Amino acid sequence: MTPLCTIIPPYLLDRLAELGDENARRSLAADTALRAARATALRAAPLPAGRPGRTVADAGHSTRLPGRTVRTEGGPPTADPAVNRAYDGLGATLALLLEVYGRRSVDGEGLPLQATVHYGEEYDNAFWDGQRMVFGDGDQVVFRDFTGCVDVIGHELTHGVVQYSAALEYRGQSGALNESLADVFGSLVKQYALGQQAADADWLIGAGLLGPGVRGVALRSLKAPGTAYDDPRLGRDPQPASMDGYLETGSDQGGVHLNSGIPNRAFYLTAVELGGAAWERAGRIWYDAMTGGALRPDADFADFARTTVAAARSRFGEGPVVEAVAGAWKQVGVPAL
Repeated sequence: MTPLCTIIPPYLLDRLAELGDENARRSLAADTALRAARATALRAAPLPAGRPGRTVADAGHSTRLPGRTVRTEGGPPTADPAVNRAYDGLGATLALLLEVYGRRSVDGEGLPLQATVHYGEEYDNAFWDGQRMVFGDGDQVVFRDFTGCVDVIGHELTHGVVQYSAALEYRGQSGALNESLADVFGSLVKQYALGQQAADADWLIGAGLLGPGVRGVALRSLKAPGTAYDDPRLGRDPQPASMDGYLETGSDQGGVHLNSGIPNRAFYLTAVELGGAAWERAGRIWYDAMTGGALRPDADFADFARTTVAAARSRFGEGPVVEAVAGAWKQVGVPAL
C-alpha cells in the first residue's frame, strides 16, 4: 500500500506537541486518522487516467477530500493565491518530468494531477496520499502556507513517481531512499523552474516555509544535512551527513526523514562535481536508477549507490562521470563499487 508521505516529519510535530502546541497536536491527530483511512480510500477510488491535466480543489478548512473544484487545466487564475501556487507547482513538476526525462506525469502514462488546498484548520503539513497532493495553510507561526514552496510540491509528487517505479518500502534505508529521491527531484523542480546551475542553487527543501522568528532557513539541506534549523521550538536539525552519523531508531519509520540526509548529500556532491545544470547528468543518473527496474523494494543505500554507478556507466561510459558518482558515495561512507 502507498504510504501517507508528509513533508513535515512526525518528530517535529511531536516535539511541538510536547511543548504544548495545540495546532501540532491537531495536525498529528489528522495525520493519524488519514493513515488509518488509507486502505479503504485506495480500494474505493480508482485512479483516473488520461491527459496529464491539473485539478485544484478547496477543502474549505475541512478534512473532507477532495473538496470543491476551483481550477482545472487551462482555466484562468483565481483570486486565491494558494490555488494558483498549487496549480503552478503541479505544472512545474510536470514540466521537469516531461521536458527533461520524457515522463508523462508521475505514472509515466499521463496521470492527471489533483491537489487540494486549505485542508484542515491551520494544518501544519502537506502530503501525497497515493492519489492527490494535499496542502495545509500552516499556523503562520512555525510554518507558513505549504503551497508557497515549489520544491515541496515537487517533493511530494516525486513520491508518486517512486510509487509507480521503484516502489521503495517506506521504512529503514529503503524509506530513507524514498524520502531522498523526493528531496532530490523536489530540488530539481525548483532549479529547473528557475534555470539555475548546480553551483547557484540553494539546495534547500522548504526555504521560506518556516515562520517568522523560527531560527532556520528550511526543513532540510542537501548540501549540508544537519544545518537547516536550530530553534528552541523545533530543536536542531538532526539529519546526518554521512554514515558516521547514521541514526538507528524505531521512530519515523526507522528514520526515513533523518537518514535521507546521507543519500541527499551524495546527490549534491555528484551534481556539483559534474557541474552545469543538476537535472542533466546527475539528475538523469538518479532518474535512471529510480525508474530502471533494478531496485528491489527493500533496497538499502549500498544497493542504490551501486545502481547509480551502473546507470552512470550505462549512459555515459567509463570515465569521469562514473568516478564522480562513486566518489560522492565514498564521501558519505557508502560503498558504491
